[in-house]
Amino acid sequence: MNWHASVLTLFPEMFPGPLGHSLAGKALRESRWALDAIDIRGFATDRHRSVDDTPCGGGAGMVLRPDVVDAAVGAALAAGPDRPAVVLTPRGTPLDQSTVRRLAEGAGVVVLCGRFEGIDQRVIEARNLQEISIGDYVLSGGEPAAMVLLDACVRLLPGVMGAADSAVEESFSGGLLEYPHYTRPAEWNGRAVPPVLLSGHHAEIARWRRAEAERITRERRPDLWARLHPNAAEAGAMDGRPAAA
Repeated sequence: MNWHASVLTLFPEMFPGPLGHSLAGKALRESRWALDAIDIRGFATDRHRSVDDTPCGGGAGMVLRPDVVDAAVGAALAAGPDRPAVVLTPRGTPLDQSTVRRLAEGAGVVVLCGRFEGIDQRVIEARNLQEISIGDYVLSGGEPAAMVLLDACVRLLPGVMGAADSAVEESFSGGLLEYPHYTRPAEWNGRAVPPVLLSGHHAEIARWRRAEAERITRERRPDLWARLHPNAAEAGAMDGRPAAA
């Protein structure tokens, strides 16, 4: 069975959007994965097709109603009950490569895109929706975040990437950021490709790439480095040295 993504949104016309191009789009046309965008408004029951209401306790904005959202989630899960259901929200668990890999290895995913001030908490709890965040910032809706999540998953599906090894050495695959890349010409604007990459010595190249990945991770993402070397971080904190040193 193909990997199947269902997106619940108030703006189904936004899909596939960027997902219809490049690797994801090619894979979609080749039926390596399937995508359906479901209009949440289609599950409203009143003549105005209302999907939101004012927040209990007062405050600005509107909140997506639990009955409407629940009906939409239920319809999506009926087409694939073995798929996890997630909701994109700034307060969710940060999206990382391990989560992406886990989702990509399953049957697919149901993605709920929030709007307005948010979604009634009761339906999140009742449906056991996994809350995921793509970063510490706020978007006008969950649709761009859903595209990020789906693109990250689709590229890991079998046959989508031309070079399977690409996914092994890229950022976060081994807990490190990726090493720098170079191509021809060997010198450009007075900047030369590191000589080791032109040496043909594969072991030396591998060592250089590993060292560069470690250096970049230490400098740019000390949080990732600390996860890989917790004992070093603790020792550094005890003797006054920087934890990522």
